Amino acid sequence: MINRKLAAVAGTAVLALGLSSCAESERDSGGGTDGGDATEGGGATEGGAQGGQSDATLVFGAAGAPTTFDPFYASDGETFRVTRQIYENLIGIEPGGTEGVPELATSWEGSEDGLTWTFELQQDVTFHDGTPFNAEAVCANFERWADQNEAGMNPAAAYYYGNDFGWGEDSLYDSCTAVDEHTAEVTITRPTGKFPMVLSQSSYAIHSPTAMEEYDANGIKTQGEGFVFPEYATEHPTGTGPFTFESYDNAGGTVTLTRNDDYWGDPAGVQQLVFKIIPDENARRQELEAGTIHGYDLPNPVDWAALEEAGNQVLIRDPFNVLYLAFNPIADPQLEDPKVRQALYHAINREQLVQSQLPDGATIATQFMPDTVAGYNESIEPYEYDPQLAEQLLEEAGKSDLAIDLWYPTEVTRPYMPDPQRIYDAVKADWEAVGVTVNPVSRPWAGGYIDGATQSKAPAYFLGWTGDLNSADNFLCAFFCGDDNQFGTSAYDWHDELQAGLREADSEPDEATREELYMELNANIMEWLPGAPLSHSPPAIVVADNVEGMVASPLTNEDFAPVTLSE
Repeated sequence: MINRKLAAVAGTAVLALGLSSCAESERDSGGGTDGGDATEGGGATEGGAQGGQSDATLVFGAAGAPTTFDPFYASDGETFRVTRQIYENLIGIEPGGTEGVPELATSWEGSEDGLTWTFELQQDVTFHDGTPFNAEAVCANFERWADQNEAGMNPAAAYYYGNDFGWGEDSLYDSCTAVDEHTAEVTITRPTGKFPMVLSQSSYAIHSPTAMEEYDANGIKTQGEGFVFPEYATEHPTGTGPFTFESYDNAGGTVTLTRNDDYWGDPAGVQQLVFKIIPDENARRQELEAGTIHGYDLPNPVDWAALEEAGNQVLIRDPFNVLYLAFNPIADPQLEDPKVRQALYHAINREQLVQSQLPDGATIATQFMPDTVAGYNESIEPYEYDPQLAEQLLEEAGKSDLAIDLWYPTEVTRPYMPDPQRIYDAVKADWEAVGVTVNPVSRPWAGGYIDGATQSKAPAYFLGWTGDLNSADNFLCAFFCGDDNQFGTSAYDWHDELQAGLREADSEPDEATREELYMELNANIMEWLPGAPLSHSPPAIVVADNVEGMVASPLTNEDFAPVTLSE
């Protein structure tokens, strides 16, 4: 059998040649456990083989339930954590890194104008239902993504596709042609720095055309403010990955996947992979300590030392995120005054915030992307913590008595925001110290917070982003693209200049020139100050001492296939 990860690394030599003339070389169940003991009954089970395949069951504590098993209609990490084990993409991500590597495509090359891309495909690969993976299957997926009904085109449904490709006359996608059985040619409508690396995102996983047709994959419907997903997305997700979907026990809170013994690469190390949904972080830690799960994501940094002392492995990811405090003048016109925004930023003691509220290795953010992304501007100085200047600016703005609603989320832990309450408390104290009256507004993460924050209902709120790929556009466009973006920039006279700058940088085919454009754009954004970037944090994932083969991903893009359980 082929080891897909070794094959992917080896394939980068071919990829490098293919990219020499490319335009671009580079955004929260059944059969599982019931909480029993890890070595008895229905809990996590040990395997008989050490460091290889076994009949073991690996149980991972998930912070939330997946919204669907069709990643095309998802935008949350808990869904993608599951679907990444079922599906694969044309382009993968290197283990433990952020760079693209071959996955279902062995190589790809772009035309000189950056509009036509040729993908050479893996051979002898089949979907879980026995359908052959080939160029026709690839094109069927591109056509499926583009052919959405009204519900599918809702920004809350196919979130990533709407942002990355769009529909209608402005769509980035033009066509896909099966040149031969193992060669697909994709044409886009304009050069863009995001293509083809955008295809590494979980939303662009490749599905079985047979299963999509049989179970009406595009049959999404609206229901009130939510969606009703078709049978494909709830019961029949079908990819090429190392695990197949077995069941979802909604009442019991478990998703169960089974090893794909016909997988084209090395089979998974465990027979079953169970995601046990445990929303409370303290409860996840207690279950790990009790042995009923083998690991969980985003342990609170205050628990890292104790978890390691107990014999667990705390795997710390490299920071690839940003925590920010957004200002939205549509929700509160007081924020239209740049002196008010500057004052609120100068009032925050970010050095103390990073040292006291975030894990070791966290750093102060100077802009809305981490320093590992091309386009990061090293010349931008951090906003100085200066309470006296903050008071002066508020006085000059006629807002010495400023009162503002400050939103923060509950019932959530995010890679960039391990404890939202404590971060809120720190900023609240800093603002009150310069005379600002802070009105607290808390909402459950999935119960009104995200909708309120992104729909211009919150004047000031905490949010962040973990990059999906190593691309400046993946950060900046996620925040600022469009007339209805979450920062409400349409209220400012520089909004059109911002949109033009984003389009110009993304459409620049020359990599070096594009990097310079993003550096300039980052400088402009920090001068305009639509929000206050706060920090970059190294989130962790924790697993038990007998878990082997887990590689932490900066993108939180962990692959469970190589994981085994020792005796």
